[in-house]
Amino acid sequence: MAVSIAIETPLQDDVRTLVAALNAHLQPLSPPQFQFKMSVEQMADSDTTLFVARDGSGKAVGMGALKVHGPELGEVKRMFTLPEMRGQRVGAQLLERIVELACARNLPVVMLETGTGAGMAEAHRLYARHGFVPRGPFLDYPDSPWSAFFELPLSAPAQAA
Repeated sequence: MAVSIAIETPLQDDVRTLVAALNAHLQPLSPPQFQFKMSVEQMADSDTTLFVARDGSGKAVGMGALKVHGPELGEVKRMFTLPEMRGQRVGAQLLERIVELACARNLPVVMLETGTGAGMAEAHRLYARHGFVPRGPFLDYPDSPWSAFFELPLSAPAQAA
């Protein structure tokens, strides 16, 4: 199924629904203090760009954001695809757009924090297929067994899935 991806405001009801679905997915996977969520209001800040994937009928089916932490670091945030859309490259397309934007902004690296365990295996495979490599904690994230950290240096082109 073809999807369209565009930069949109997170302050929309259907995006709020995606955020709620992502939070519900993450809630049982790790303790609350190791879930580093952004609210839609935080996602609306000028340092964050949200991409929304929509199906042919216009339904929001996925999202992902780039949060810029100054000129040296971009962070992938709030990646999520509805379960019924998984396996259709929606997440890959969102991640590609995020990386393209980071490159356009001349960021030298993109990093991310995600959960661990079986519930996050698909996400880890997606990041690895796109050239992200494991790394240690960054920014103020604590080192814990509940978090996995990845980075993609942008001096070389990202690998396509």
